[in-house]
Amino acid sequence: MIDLAVLEGSSFVVLGLARSGLATVRALLAARIDCVVWDDNAPAREAAVALGATLADPAAIDWSRVDALIISPGIPNLLPEPHPVAAAARAAGKPLICDVELLARARPAARYVGITGTNGKSTTTALIGHVLEGAGVPCQVGGNIGRGALDLAPLGDGGVYVLELSSYQLELLETFRAHVAVWLNVTPDHIDRHGDMMGYVAAKEHIFDRQKARDCAVIGVDDDYSRAVYDKIVARHGIACVPVALDRAVARGVSFHAGLLVDADGYKVDFAEVPTLPGDHNAQNAACAWAACRWLGVPRDRIAEGLRSYPGLPHRQEQVAAVGSVVYINDSKATNADATARALSSYRDIYWILGGQAKEGGVTPLAAWFDRIRHAFLIGEATEMFADQLEGKLPYSRCGDLQSALDAAHERAQRDMQEGKGPGIVLLSPACASWDQWRSYEHRGDAFRAMARALPGAQSLGRAA
Repeated sequence: MIDLAVLEGSSFVVLGLARSGLATVRALLAARIDCVVWDDNAPAREAAVALGATLADPAAIDWSRVDALIISPGIPNLLPEPHPVAAAARAAGKPLICDVELLARARPAARYVGITGTNGKSTTTALIGHVLEGAGVPCQVGGNIGRGALDLAPLGDGGVYVLELSSYQLELLETFRAHVAVWLNVTPDHIDRHGDMMGYVAAKEHIFDRQKARDCAVIGVDDDYSRAVYDKIVARHGIACVPVALDRAVARGVSFHAGLLVDADGYKVDFAEVPTLPGDHNAQNAACAWAACRWLGVPRDRIAEGLRSYPGLPHRQEQVAAVGSVVYINDSKATNADATARALSSYRDIYWILGGQAKEGGVTPLAAWFDRIRHAFLIGEATEMFADQLEGKLPYSRCGDLQSALDAAHERAQRDMQEGKGPGIVLLSPACASWDQWRSYEHRGDAFRAMARALPGAQSLGRAA
């Protein structure tokens, strides 16, 4: 836990009592910092009270005695409609901040790597942490992934905090400075919270705020929005700006082409040796992680070793089991078509399990990868919608639930092997939210992992459950 004693004498309101909110409450209480808390959800309030927190009456907060509102990034503070407590704080002229800002204030001498982007943040964040740890660099990994910022361990002056930062978090920072800021990519997302695409990009750009001379900005330049951001940041005096691109060399940058990660000086890493990072999207993640770790002084051979030993993240193209030559992959984190496209583009001969609560557009945007799919197995609420969209384009079966879909995919994949069609991939990449049948995408992915490992003759792959 981060010691917040530096904030002695301050007074806060904490709004939102999920993972990061409760971590904030624990840290404030441990440091005897005055705070009151609120969440619209009664069980969340009860959890905070159990820690010893004092509940606020949202309508009766005396904002004249409050220094700032610490708001969970998931709670709207402007659009589409601000939470009443957020609106009251802003009307009283009080800053809205998040737990990452408190970490920055409490540990100003540490170094910070911030990672943002529409896709790939979690993988890149975990990968940087894995490389640094393997190279003997004291580090802590968290933020929008894993542990909340204030649940991380205190680090000395040489330590590095590696933080995944969402657009929601980035707009709630006042003093945080990323010594290395990693921008992966940007595609339309969270428009309801930011108003339009320009608002979303502007929120992401806060990752470069307060960077100084000798800091580094690592920027993927494979989309138009990101190239515009690169042109803006590279013009700032004293900041090293490292471009990252796929399929083309970039001056003073890192690229990926023909299966090779290539540093600016020509040093190469063969991605055939990195099985846990399949697909071009993961090549971008790895190239950005490479550039960040190089800037932090990690020798290239240690970074290459870290790439090869990276175990991958659960629920993100996670190889969980094999039966003979058929591999079973848990990509439950793919809750929309864009995320599923990244999986489909990484494999061929796919037995595809999909469905749940559908997002706008369904699977129509995935038609470019239908030739990679041997058979689709439909589950959940989206079954009929997806059946209509797949009709005449690829064979499919209505399976209802995940266990039935896995059993059917397993049977067909093994039968096809026996008939000489060659090995295939059984892929859970739902392109849907999980809430029709599961508590979360993690719950769905954990169940798939256990089911796959329970198949007759299954060999477990990857991390333990």
